[in-house]
Amino acid sequence: MSRGGGGGIRTTSFHRKSSSETACLVVGCVTMKGLFKPRSRTPVELVQHLRELILFALRNPSDVPKKKREDKMAELGKTLVEIRTILFGEGQSEPNAEACSQLTQEFFREDTIRILIVCIPKLDLGSRQIAARVITNLQKQKVQGRLVAPQYMESNLDLLDILLPGYADDEIALPYGLIARELICHQVVAKYVLESEHMRNFFEYIQIETFEISSDAQATFKELLTRHKSTVAEFLTNNFDWFFVEYNSKLLESKEYITRRQAVKLLGDMLLDRSNMVVMVRYVSSLDNMRIMMNLFREEKKSIQMEAFHVFKV
Repeated sequence: MSRGGGGGIRTTSFHRKSSSETACLVVGCVTMKGLFKPRSRTPVELVQHLRELILFALRNPSDVPKKKREDKMAELGKTLVEIRTILFGEGQSEPNAEACSQLTQEFFREDTIRILIVCIPKLDLGSRQIAARVITNLQKQKVQGRLVAPQYMESNLDLLDILLPGYADDEIALPYGLIARELICHQVVAKYVLESEHMRNFFEYIQIETFEISSDAQATFKELLTRHKSTVAEFLTNNFDWFFVEYNSKLLESKEYITRRQAVKLLGDMLLDRSNMVVMVRYVSSLDNMRIMMNLFREEKKSIQMEAFHVFKV
């Protein structure tokens, strides 16, 4: 109520909004918020955004404030998670084939795989693992019904020159090892590694004191020597002398039980493969090699005895 100009009382009525009007206002607010909600990036845009963030991380400009750099690295990790979700699906939902195809094509088109591999040492532990899984998944993805990774790797074999020395670095050994093993599934990559100095280095990597790293190196070594039969047979034939001198002295005669066990089992797998018949005959014809087998056959550990027996009986 309020007083009128003539001293009288004037009543003022207050209009209470109806429930329907209130609902309209709420919906209107939600709609307005929706107008300003960021649009989700397409698979292609995600890869482009990832590339920009990686290039920022690799530049490492000294004039960038620490907070901004931390925010950028956090955004990089978040983007990797989004890309992983597209490739692997989420929960019970399967990956969308078209989205995977678009994402894969953009990754290979702009060579984003290379700079992501180079950037892995700059990522935190969780992001390193996600990056490794993304790269390994991309090796199996198809674009228009065709695998694109093999052709890409033919022109980018030097990526293995980045990955394999990673075994000497505790921080990146496992993600780099995982990626290297997946790339070795391509025969052209396996051939490149087998014919390189990297093969000699494996005898050192397998003896690294950190168990997880030495085991990972052993797994990659085994993949190289068993997956592509004809390529392996050619390598063993052409490199028989130096390879088995190293194999015998550093692996079969190692002081570490697990190294000896894995080495004698892998030796059996190689020699008993039909593709390596010529190599097998040459190996068992050596008295020095048979002496090593006899020593392994006398081991207290039954597992080594059994594996040595399989080699000895050939």
